Amino acid sequence: MATVELYTKGATVWIPDPDAVWVSAQILETYRAEDQHLLLLLNDGREARLPAAAPSELPLLGNPAILEGANDLTALSFLHEPAVLHNLRVRFLDYSSIYTYCGIVLVAINPYDQLPVYGKEVIDAYSGQDMTDMEPHIFSVAEEAYRTMTREEENQSIIISGESGSGKTVSAKYTMRYLAVVGGASEQTSVEERVLASNPIMESIGNAKTTRNDNSSRFGKYIEIGFGVTGEMLGANMRTYLLEKSRVVFQAPSERNYHVFYQLCASRALPEMRALRLDSAQHFHYTNPGGDMEIPGNDDKADLERTRKAFTVLGVRPHQQMELFTILSAVLHLGNVDIQASGRGGDRSYIDPADRSLAVFSMLLGVDGPQMAHWLCHRRLAVGGEMLVKPMAGQRALEARDALAKHIYGQLFTWTVHRLNAALHAPRSRPKSFIGVLDIYGFETFDRNSFEQFCINYANEKLQQQFNRHVFQLEQEEYVREELAWSRIEFSDNQPCIDLIEGRLGLLDLLDEEGRMPKGSDENWAMKLYDQHYCSNPHPHFSKPRLSNSAFILLHFADEVQYECGGFLEKNRDTVFEEPINILRASQSELVAELFQHPAPGDCEAVAGGTSSSPTNGSLRSGRRSHKEHKLTVGFQFRQSLQQLMGTLNSTTPHYVRCIKPNDLKEPFLFDPRRTVQQLRACGVLETVRISAAGFPSRWTYGDFFQRYRVLLLRGAAPPRDQEPVQAACRRALCSEPQPDNDNISAAVQQQHI
Repeated sequence: MATVELYTKGATVWIPDPDAVWVSAQILETYRAEDQHLLLLLNDGREARLPAAAPSELPLLGNPAILEGANDLTALSFLHEPAVLHNLRVRFLDYSSIYTYCGIVLVAINPYDQLPVYGKEVIDAYSGQDMTDMEPHIFSVAEEAYRTMTREEENQSIIISGESGSGKTVSAKYTMRYLAVVGGASEQTSVEERVLASNPIMESIGNAKTTRNDNSSRFGKYIEIGFGVTGEMLGANMRTYLLEKSRVVFQAPSERNYHVFYQLCASRALPEMRALRLDSAQHFHYTNPGGDMEIPGNDDKADLERTRKAFTVLGVRPHQQMELFTILSAVLHLGNVDIQASGRGGDRSYIDPADRSLAVFSMLLGVDGPQMAHWLCHRRLAVGGEMLVKPMAGQRALEARDALAKHIYGQLFTWTVHRLNAALHAPRSRPKSFIGVLDIYGFETFDRNSFEQFCINYANEKLQQQFNRHVFQLEQEEYVREELAWSRIEFSDNQPCIDLIEGRLGLLDLLDEEGRMPKGSDENWAMKLYDQHYCSNPHPHFSKPRLSNSAFILLHFADEVQYECGGFLEKNRDTVFEEPINILRASQSELVAELFQHPAPGDCEAVAGGTSSSPTNGSLRSGRRSHKEHKLTVGFQFRQSLQQLMGTLNSTTPHYVRCIKPNDLKEPFLFDPRRTVQQLRACGVLETVRISAAGFPSRWTYGDFFQRYRVLLLRGAAPPRDQEPVQAACRRALCSEPQPDNDNISAAVQQQHI
């Protein structure tokens, strides 16, 4: 809390507001220690008396006008939530500046508009420059990473995070474009072209329209861009995480499936596309649930042409592209296969032999239609050492059909990533070092949160921990280097929440255990969660909703989220029956057969974890699930891939970009303070500010500090009596004493002292 002497007539303070979060007010009478109230002039012209019987009750002070719009939040002398929010708003609305530093973090606000700030001339302006003299920009982060890599020969990572619709994918795209230009010759080389060509392809097959974002990445990706000894780009490699396969068969209202499906439907009249037997997107059950067939201002047909050109740049020939489009079209037709219930109580199912959608699906994939119809409605079981064929109920058969569609799409997605990596691979020499660009889904919370949101938020929990430990450790190491007197600063550690998810008898452990039970269910899993973490040993990050026995609440670092247990077990198993996979393996299509030729450990009837399987020794007769198959659950795979990602990030020098969504209407330059501050709290920016404020927030050169202090003196502000480091620095400044060995003095200005 600032000293009482600073609450003088004419000074500004911040007071809470339900709509604007914080509003400023002017002090009308200088506050004295014996006063019980602070007299204020509000923005609407009214006077108000704010209770302030003690200095601890005084409101937060506003920054002097000279600091308004500062390009680095840590340069603010009063460093707190309203100051941060106001500074971002001023830069965004008054200066049209979407980038602001917060120490080593770049805050990027999505303008929902096309800005002329990414051209070649802007790249040239940042290339090779000292970033201390440059305005904040995504290019400044990329340049800093590139300079550090070439100077210190250390691998770098640029970690881009934020919620859906905040602009992560665009930030990653321009980061890669910058690195491609500065890492190449004056003209783009084939390597650079290939790296940039991966963007439209991955957006086509991995991005979709959600209620919050027209181009939301529904998977995470980490792209390592390799460079040679002299800093030239040699190639790249992409790792992907947790594709949202459930979107292939279902979308919420106002959402779309993956862009590529709508691109194909929009291009169905092209001569080469007619053999795919496509119709409008409205016609297919896998593309019409959300109701939105088009995105305003978006041309799906033109986007497919862009995707095809990108494939060509990466060496995928036209006939291979058509094979890929054929499989994607087959997935759409599979969704229209009419599976009907029959028998007593609907315990059987069948497909009409004349079903047109099945005929087209079978023709496109080069498989036997009657066999596929049979095994979509039946399953094979191992009982007592014998194999039995059992009919499936109508609903179970529909679920099996959808599981097959998701599996085909997942295999095709994986194949595409492998194909891109082969094209991006450095052909001649091994890269000396790399810069990794992480574009991963942001923290999500909807009206109904399921397995996908659970995994996404788990990933964000891990990334937040990495951010906390790195940023705050750097902050305190700087104090040690400058030999400043300070007390160690504690920060929020979310390890207990991570342990709750991934530790022994944690949520993932109990989910896998329930999945191994013959009669495992989401309801039983919920009961185990309540017993383990709510009743017998209450966990501070876990709670049970009062009115539900099929949901749980997790207190994440970012927010509290309620998850519905329904569907967790099946999505974690990701089970596909073996017989339809065997039919696809025997396909006359070379690519279809290739997609399913690599078996993974499993039992005779299921493919777990999104990879195909074949019987292992002993499993055929026993009918038991192997230990290896258990490890292939989606949760287990995701946990393993996150550990690998964290290991990679921790072995590099990280740079952080926090993307902010300023409004939910996707309106250009509209700033909603409530939504903005919610994200600032959730992504750790305000925690960074809190740590900085508790330490030494201002980083001024000696000359800058002298100028700022002179301005404050002219305005009547006196140095605080209890801050000897500040007084000493001020005396040196006023006397104009030379400071040859303290050029980069961190002015010891504590929160709200100047």
